[in-house]
Amino acid sequence: QVQLVESGGGLVQPGGSLRLSCAASGFTFSSYAMSWYRQAPGKERELVATISNYNYGIRISYADSVKGRFTISRDNFKNTVYLQMNSLKPEDTAVYYCKAVIRFEDYWGQGTQVTVSS
Repeated sequence: QVQLVESGGGLVQPGGSLRLSCAASGFTFSSYAMSWYRQAPGKERELVATISNYNYGIRISYADSVKGRFTISRDNFKNTVYLQMNSLKPEDTAVYYCKAVIRFEDYWGQGTQVTVSS
């Protein structure tokens, strides 16, 4: 019954911004860390950002390629994790996925396409 549904992708010009959302259901959202991954054509899926649960305070990490440009956040009352993407570059073009690990099992959303092009 775990479900992760991404939204907010689209076409944006270099230097522009997008905000991705991942709506979660079927589990106790606040108890689990959430991550954003992306996969470009011909490339391996890569970790973009992770945000922890509230157990020990929120901990956040980013891939070096997006530090200073992307911000991950979560709203546990809305069961939603966000990825704010600023100063977008063509190399950010990919399908973006959110992921939860629940009882040692990976759960993935369907992905949302982000295309950065002029």
